[in-house]
Amino acid sequence: MSPIAKIKTDGSTEEKIKDAARKLFMQKGFEATKTRDIANEAGINLALLNYYFRSKEKLFEIIVKENMGQFMEIISNIVNNEKTTIQDKVEALVANYIDMLTQFPDMPLFIMNSIKVDPERIKIRQRFSGSYFMKQINEAIKAGKIAPMNPMNIMLNIVGLTIFPFVARPMFLNKGGITIEEFGTLMQERKKLIPGWIKSMLEAKK
Repeated sequence: MSPIAKIKTDGSTEEKIKDAARKLFMQKGFEATKTRDIANEAGINLALLNYYFRSKEKLFEIIVKENMGQFMEIISNIVNNEKTTIQDKVEALVANYIDMLTQFPDMPLFIMNSIKVDPERIKIRQRFSGSYFMKQINEAIKAGKIAPMNPMNIMLNIVGLTIFPFVARPMFLNKGGITIEEFGTLMQERKKLIPGWIKSMLEAKK
């Protein structure tokens, strides 16, 4: 009887594998993490890992989907909070985007590839278009407190300013002479800088 056949297939082993993979993907990134590393971290043999998950790519996809679901729930709570200001929401969105991408720096490329295959998989526009955040922005534009613009430009700037550095991360690390630690420091600095840039963009000209 094979080692796999002796083990009852339950959720605990599967979760143990995902926890190990999540930890290593965060620490080492997708490319540097090997399936054998994940198996060793989970305390199982490689054959069992392959039984639950066909490949490292499939395991990474599952983990990213789970974390994206949790992340989008956080984002939805931020943009639909009726007690916070526009600037409060911008600061919270930027901080959460950067925190999430710092944990999973390979996530942007995964998302971009997923969108190519299935554009409806990640419905970012739909999540924001009917949100309280968009209502606040439209009301502020009508009141002359915010410069006239398509509100989606605000979301494009928030997403672009937070996500692009992570997309370009390999270039900065390999050719730009920046260490992983220095890149992390830059991203933490951007938590404070980006909301200020967005605020300047929104200010109505007198």
